[in-house]
Amino acid sequence: MIHLRTPAEMDAIGRGGSIIAGLLEEVRGRIGPGVTTGSLDALCEDYIRAHEGAVPAFQGLYGFPGAVCISVNEEVVHGIPSFRRALKEGDIVSVDVGVRLGGWCSDSAWTFPVGEVPSTTSTLLEVTERALQAAVGAARAGGHVGDIGAAVMSIVDGTGLGIIRDLVGHGVGRDVHEEPQVPNVGRRGQGPQLREGMVLAIEPMLSGGSADIRTLDDGWTVITADRSLSAHFEHTVAITADGPRVLTGSGLPVDAVEGA
Repeated sequence: MIHLRTPAEMDAIGRGGSIIAGLLEEVRGRIGPGVTTGSLDALCEDYIRAHEGAVPAFQGLYGFPGAVCISVNEEVVHGIPSFRRALKEGDIVSVDVGVRLGGWCSDSAWTFPVGEVPSTTSTLLEVTERALQAAVGAARAGGHVGDIGAAVMSIVDGTGLGIIRDLVGHGVGRDVHEEPQVPNVGRRGQGPQLREGMVLAIEPMLSGGSADIRTLDDGWTVITADRSLSAHFEHTVAITADGPRVLTGSGLPVDAVEGA
């Protein structure tokens, strides 16, 4: 079932989203060579719990052991934090955060460079972030879920990067994962209709090589099959009469996106 949220409910989701936005800015300033993914996880949990009533939405979800998912280099999603794993110069690291507050969930991810990275890596990050911007801009009442995937494809086509097709965005609200699924590929005008009140986690994931993925023996960590680098950017977005409303941050120039 696809749920339609009231403006007050969107505000409630946005309160958790604002915690995530602040946390990711804090993480941005802490990432560097030598920092362990375990210490980043501890930072995230402490930051979230410092806000009254807020808890990490991913902790224990389906049995996940961390407070947040931290995925490095070829890891696409669901990386398990560890104090034994230190970041190195030139790495990239995705921090995927869920917050539950007042019975509502919000979800966002960002991929950060660790120190200086090669130009090809910078391009991967830039294109994936632009794909998120375009996807958010396409999330408008009266459109269709396929419009979102088509917007991602319009940014990625011709870059030589791969779109991860086997992982998708999703609805979010009372639960972290709700209907509908939001693929990162699609055709305009196809899929479920986008309606005012829908709240979606939109999350392009790109690779520097193959779009094929596999899961490691830990049962969680998803990597690119060819071990090429992967980037992941995500926002929780509400569909309103006035256009898409980003609930996990601000500053996306959605009105400036072509076709928005």
